[in-house]
Amino acid sequence: MTVDASSEAIVEMNPGDADLDLETIFHAQFGRIARVIAGVIRDHARAEELAVEVFLKWARHPKAHGKEAEGWLYRTAIRTGLNELRSVTRRMRYESLFGFLAFHKASRVPTPEEISAANETQQKVRHVLSVIGSRHAELLLLRSEGLTYEELAFALEIHPASIGTLLSRAQQAFRREYIERYGEE
Repeated sequence: MTVDASSEAIVEMNPGDADLDLETIFHAQFGRIARVIAGVIRDHARAEELAVEVFLKWARHPKAHGKEAEGWLYRTAIRTGLNELRSVTRRMRYESLFGFLAFHKASRVPTPEEISAANETQQKVRHVLSVIGSRHAELLLLRSEGLTYEELAFALEIHPASIGTLLSRAQQAFRREYIERYGEE
């Protein structure tokens, strides 16, 4: 994450500023927040819908405005993506139990995003992310987005000196879960 005009727009605004409005923040950060969510769920159209929900949540939480806005938005985006991933996994499990999945999938042509999401390795990774602890998944996903240790600390409200240890634990938890479920590949 580099500091550009869009992130400066958030950081420089204080909760009392008259310029602080949903539209300004939305235009400055929407693309980045949608990409973070899409990185988790691998469905760009749904990620854009969820990004709108993240901004509406932000608008309803005045304490999230000001210097903490960018970190709050990233945390909420990751959590929203993980919640969507868990919801889809749960829905697929229930649909398959009742035989609806085969009928539903066969009745339409898959989109390019669905074809991409069908990649076996990606599905395994997403499944493992959905079952490891939320804090671990958040750390790994934000780090995969290119955030530095300092940016991770700010976004997740963690002491910067702890990031290395916590990230290492998250990687170990992911590796352990992946090997337990799928073996070493």
